[in-house]
Amino acid sequence: MNKIADMPVNERPYEKCIKKGPAFLSDEELLAVILRTGNRELNSMELARTIITKENKTDILSIMHYTFEELTSFKGIGTVKAIQIMCIGELSKRIACTKAIHKLDFSRPDTIARYYMESMRHKEKEELVVAYLDTKCQMIKDMMITSGTINQSLFSIREIFVQALRLNAVNIVIVHNHPSGNSEPSKDDIISTKKIYEAGQLIGITVLDHIIIGDKSFTSLNALGII
Repeated sequence: MNKIADMPVNERPYEKCIKKGPAFLSDEELLAVILRTGNRELNSMELARTIITKENKTDILSIMHYTFEELTSFKGIGTVKAIQIMCIGELSKRIACTKAIHKLDFSRPDTIARYYMESMRHKEKEELVVAYLDTKCQMIKDMMITSGTINQSLFSIREIFVQALRLNAVNIVIVHNHPSGNSEPSKDDIISTKKIYEAGQLIGITVLDHIIIGDKSFTSLNALGII
């Protein structure tokens, strides 16, 4: 194992960060700073590289998909380091959402997608979230309605509108993700969206849009003319 201390000073992650700033650190260097130490065989840089590239993963996004058990399976990653890595992933999602909420406009699908993108595009399962809005299209609350494989039977129309009535919402926006990364709507997505829209019309609640989140891509069913 080559120790970090044996590296030239200008190549050590801590020193590089102090001198140039964190933007100049590679993904491996950033993770190595968080890890601080490696194990008997690998220094922190080598351990970081192993975590990022395991199972054909190629970039820092890999840490968003590890479970606690998977992280602690790496030699040198104990409970504390695993929790730190998981919290960094969650922190990055919340930062992205906080930045996006200031520009959130429910009449514009791009701002809706930007708000939900980081929290949903990394999900391993499909999730359906509904944003409940007041008369001015301001968000009252958003709620996850379904988690799992979303199809016609799992689009819970009853649950969507029970919550809408409880919250006195007059408009809703549906958002769900495709773990495949492809944001194109399926046949089930289209059929279910039309049913939800029609149900809303009967009780006076408008479905403004259904946004499908892919990997850095999205599709608005309103923009497609489906609702």
